[in-house]
Amino acid sequence: MFFERFLHGGSSFEQTYYCYPSSFIDKPNLEAGDKVIMPPSALDRLAFLHIQYPMLFELHNDATDRISHCGVLEFIAEEGMIYMPYWMMQNMLLEEGDIVQVKNATLPKGTYVKLQPHTMDFLDISNPKAILETTLRNFSCLTTGDSIMVAYNNKKYYINIIETKPASAISITETDCEVDFAPPLDYKEPVKPSINTTQTTVSTDKGSPVERVPEPKFTPFTGGGTRLDGKPTKQQVTPATTPAKDLLVGPDRKQQNTAGGSSESGRPIRKKAGTLVFGSSTNSSSLKGTQKGAAKGKEPVPEPTNKEETKFQAFTGKKYTLKG
Repeated sequence: MFFERFLHGGSSFEQTYYCYPSSFIDKPNLEAGDKVIMPPSALDRLAFLHIQYPMLFELHNDATDRISHCGVLEFIAEEGMIYMPYWMMQNMLLEEGDIVQVKNATLPKGTYVKLQPHTMDFLDISNPKAILETTLRNFSCLTTGDSIMVAYNNKKYYINIIETKPASAISITETDCEVDFAPPLDYKEPVKPSINTTQTTVSTDKGSPVERVPEPKFTPFTGGGTRLDGKPTKQQVTPATTPAKDLLVGPDRKQQNTAGGSSESGRPIRKKAGTLVFGSSTNSSSLKGTQKGAAKGKEPVPEPTNKEETKFQAFTGKKYTLKG
């Protein structure tokens, strides 16, 4: 019998059992941790060897060479049998009635563990850290490569043990352990949308591409001139600009009067293409000469004009009188 085999063994506990899931016994809380239920003969042997609390064990599946670790909850199983959480049997690749080797183990206290949830649903919990801390209180040890189960709100979440320190298997009983999280297995990096600033075509309803014409920039004070008599003009109005030298006053007024003329009040007048000048001295003198000729009964003689000044200028002209 199994009891006779380890009763006369050495100084360590090592035995093989037939394993069954927790559903075979009325212990529903067994799934919420990593503890197993062993037969009473195992307790007698452990007490004889003076195995101290917490009692930790190494589980070994010879058929698949899978190793894990666990604690013990009670010693009420039938002789030759052991009950364990179903998720632990999945880690060990064990089926109902398979043989598992159990051996007592001494594990160092853990200082660091890195976890990786299987799905992102675990991160949707309002406080996953608190849920994880509550669940790990039912665990005695953690083994790198295992996948533990966390039950919350009638749902099961599976978490991989990615890394443990200072060893590949650690004890987490009455110890402060730093916990780190890796991205879930189903996590996908968000795709950043590419911004194409040089797009020159757009698609229409018919599917044919049309070139995108850039909008012209607004330029103030541009356009063509229009005559009052409705006749077309050959002169194009250009943007009016005022050089800084035309705004000089004081001693530089003579230079302004020489370059562009001045009014009777001495105010400089700027004559530029595309601008209108009212009340200039040239216009007033020509009107005076016309009035004098009309008073003497002579026909007014039009003043000679330069050939270069043949272009139309708005609001300029000469006065004529009709003889009665």
